[in-house]
Amino acid sequence: MCAKIFSTGCCTGTAGPTGATGATGSTGATGPTGATGSIGVTGPTGATGSIGITGPTGATGSIGVTGPTGATGPTGTSVTSNSMYASNTTGSTIVVLLGGTSIPLPNNQSLDGFTVNGANTTFTVPSTGRYYVTYQISTTVSLLASSRLLLNGSTPIPGSIVSPALAASSYNNDLIVSLSAGDTLSLQFFGLLATIILVGGGATGAALTIIRVS
Repeated sequence: MCAKIFSTGCCTGTAGPTGATGATGSTGATGPTGATGSIGVTGPTGATGSIGITGPTGATGSIGVTGPTGATGPTGTSVTSNSMYASNTTGSTIVVLLGGTSIPLPNNQSLDGFTVNGANTTFTVPSTGRYYVTYQISTTVSLLASSRLLLNGSTPIPGSIVSPALAASSYNNDLIVSLSAGDTLSLQFFGLLATIILVGGGATGAALTIIRVS
C-alpha cells in the first residue's frame, strides 16, 4: 500500500539509498569556556639557579658588652735586675801614678745589688752575666793621661782604655763585658805622673754605669 498524497492522490514510493555526504560546512562560533579543571599533581623541583649578586653590606651593629679580663700571664724574666751608677761631682784632685790611680765616685750612688769599698773606688759585681759598662771623665785642664777600667784590681779590661793622641779634658767609653759574681771594677787614670783636678761644683767630673743585659 502506498500513502496517498492528498494534493495529487498518488502514493509515496520507498526511500531511495542515502546519497554521498556533502561537504563540511564552515566552523561554527567558539562555544563558551568550560569550567576550570582540578589542579594537577605538583611536578618535580627544578634545578637550583646560579647564585645572585651579593647584596650591599648591612649597617655595623652596636658594640657588644666587653668580656671579662683574662688571667694575668706569668711574669717575664728580668735581664736588668742588676745595675749601678756612681759619680764624682765634688771636683776631686787625683794624684796619678804611672801604674794607675783609681778615681773615687762617692756621689749619687745607686748600687742596686752592687757594693763599694770605703774609698768609693772599687765596685763589686753581685751576679754572673754580660754587662754593659760606660764611663765619662771631665777634667779642668787638657792632659795626656790615659783612662781605663781595671778588673779585680790588676787586669785592664780590653776595649776600656782611652789613650788620647793629643791632650784632652774629656774621656768617654762604653763596652759589653762578661763578669762573674764577686768581680770588682775600678775606674782609673794611668800612664802619666800628674795631678789632675776633676770638674766639680755639681757638674759631673767622673761617672760609672754598669747594667747587666743577660
